[in-house]
Amino acid sequence: MSSGKAGSVNSGVQPGVAQPSAQSYRQESDVLGAVDVPLSAYWGVHTARALANFPLSGRAVRPELVRAMALVKLACCRANAELGYLPQPEAQAIADACREVAQGGLAHAFVVDALQGGAGTSTNMNMNEVLANRAEELLGGSLGSYARIAPLRHVNLHQSTNDVYPTAVRVAALFLLKDLEQAIAALQSAFQEKELAFRHILKVGRTQLQDAVPVTLGMECSAWAECLSRDRWRVFKCAERLRVVNLGGTAVGTGITAPRKYIFLVIEKLREVTGLGLSRAENLMDATQNVDPLVEVSGILKAHAVNLFKICADLRLLSSGPSAGIGELKLPARQAGSSIMPGKVNPVICEAASQAALRVMADDSAVTQAAFLGQLELNAFMPLLADCLLGSMHLLAQANTMLAENCVLGLEADEAACARHLGRSFATVTALVPVLGYALAGEIAAQAHKTGQSVRAVVLERGLVKAEEVDNLLSAEAATALGHR
Repeated sequence: MSSGKAGSVNSGVQPGVAQPSAQSYRQESDVLGAVDVPLSAYWGVHTARALANFPLSGRAVRPELVRAMALVKLACCRANAELGYLPQPEAQAIADACREVAQGGLAHAFVVDALQGGAGTSTNMNMNEVLANRAEELLGGSLGSYARIAPLRHVNLHQSTNDVYPTAVRVAALFLLKDLEQAIAALQSAFQEKELAFRHILKVGRTQLQDAVPVTLGMECSAWAECLSRDRWRVFKCAERLRVVNLGGTAVGTGITAPRKYIFLVIEKLREVTGLGLSRAENLMDATQNVDPLVEVSGILKAHAVNLFKICADLRLLSSGPSAGIGELKLPARQAGSSIMPGKVNPVICEAASQAALRVMADDSAVTQAAFLGQLELNAFMPLLADCLLGSMHLLAQANTMLAENCVLGLEADEAACARHLGRSFATVTALVPVLGYALAGEIAAQAHKTGQSVRAVVLERGLVKAEEVDNLLSAEAATALGHR
């Protein structure tokens, strides 16, 4: 990339940011001409064009993807160095730059928009340019000189966006899945704590929002914990869908321009630098053009989002009121709820987690559409797919942690409200069916509803069952037992 006459693209112009003087630019060129690049920028001409071409979301590529791509580049560098395709000093500098980025360094230099044309080429070139300039700097050179290390000739050696980018997406997803699994486990554990704490509290169980049968508050917590257990297992297992990568396939999966030894070696290096159990796809062409495994993983995320939303809806409903609603649960008061109604406190943590779940469901739809819109040898919509998939993983991990720490661990039961509702409800009559029969139990329920008496009072008044037996049938132990004796 040599200097030349300045083109029309001014990559340094950003709204609301003070602009450097004309002397603060360098010029870089590509096949389309020359472009001004800020002197201090670690990126170059390709990134500059992407900044001008894709003013879309206003969000940069996800940091998890940036770090994963740096690890992929490190693996490629090590493979090329071991096979003698990169001189040792240059390879060492590139490797050092890769490690720096993988550890979160130079984050400010990754500036291309998360949504971009070119199937991720702009992200790949942003990475190539940053690594080349940083490596050049480490060798004593200046930014933009590319005297010893060039973005394409050295950093991108034997690679294509089409194998590097999808591989990096999978690596990033695998790391994020670990975080998500831990977050789900923590939320599950929080509900299990409440299952034990509330195991003695008998209350009305409801179906279709109507009184049904007696349950315990602990049982309700156990159901939430159990569905999270399934989610945790699904997330753990779906990692297997991501371990097969197409690195080495280059443009379309044929490995064109890459030496055979490199293709076999680079996956070994990737396993080393990531610590992940990765394998090269048997059919690299399939792995390059088809992204259905990512759709499958997105579906798992959606399933967890569905459970998360339902749990939050239940918590909001059971805590409703509190004086004029169900009010059987007390959620931790996190902030004032109204600018006009004094003393009002809203279930904001549940509402926030619910919105995260809705976003994940929407992102799953985008992943699905991006996947089936792939054509022939490549999917051009990988940037959208990557942004939605990785974003969903991050969002769900945050939502689980927030819900556990800011809500579930602080849950309290209003035992008086639980007892009051149960005493007023004829739902308890179902527990007496084994003794009274369905027809007579129905009469008891009708009388209780008409007179306002409790089911227990009606049964004792009519002398149908002894008080001790009624209390046993309506106890927390009976409610949690599997069937009756």
